[in-house]
Amino acid sequence: MNGSSVAGEAIMRFYRIIAEARWPQRADRSAGGTLPARAARYCDAVTAAAGFGWYVFAPMDFSLLWDGSDIFWAWPGQEQWLRLDSAQFPHLRDRFDAAAPGRLRGCSPPFLTALPEPGMVQLWTGMLVRTTADWSLLVRSPANFPLPGGFVLYEGILETDRWFGPLFTNLRLTRTDVPVRFRPDLPLLQVQPLPRAVYADATLNNVSLAGDLADLAERDWADYERSVVAPNRQPQHEPGGYAVAARRRRRNECPFAGADVMVDP
Repeated sequence: MNGSSVAGEAIMRFYRIIAEARWPQRADRSAGGTLPARAARYCDAVTAAAGFGWYVFAPMDFSLLWDGSDIFWAWPGQEQWLRLDSAQFPHLRDRFDAAAPGRLRGCSPPFLTALPEPGMVQLWTGMLVRTTADWSLLVRSPANFPLPGGFVLYEGILETDRWFGPLFTNLRLTRTDVPVRFRPDLPLLQVQPLPRAVYADATLNNVSLAGDLADLAERDWADYERSVVAPNRQPQHEPGGYAVAARRRRRNECPFAGADVMVDP
């Protein structure tokens, strides 16, 4: 299945290796309907962040349990907790070996791996992903989306134009002796394609610091007046002016309007 159909190379392409996994889904500006109505209507900064990227899901319903030393896992129908070292997704090894070239048989990625650090687990989403040249992938928690408690995700940036492999995440369990459930119908990750120049040192170091009010130029004062003061001086001021203007700009100024995202069976 494909994303929006346009000519040209896809910015990002997903490959679903675990057939049971849910397809990635374009992130939702309302954070799956969880944002307060006022934020969803008036706060473009929040909704823009929520909608930036794609949701990726856990490939099955399962739970993790950390006793402070060892990590265990279980899934519906499996009542006994199994100590986690490295676990394959059920039945994937045979399917992988049937499709892979002979030299790669036996090399299917693990689904779950207990890492050496206390409470740390690496989780594979069942996806492989590739980006076009000079684009990377930011892998993070879903923006402004309320996640279930019991774990935190580490963020990472993958140079997925150069490195082709499993789309995984590292997480840290934050509770002991309490099961932490991972549901396949709730977003686990939000992945965001980034031009590599965005986070290059040359970009991030190109910053100036203004120390106090005396450093503000007349242009700065004029912009502050236009953005903050003037709207609040209007007799019938209504919230959401920034959101309306930002949405209008997005409709008229889209430098990557021809970019595509594809998902391949």
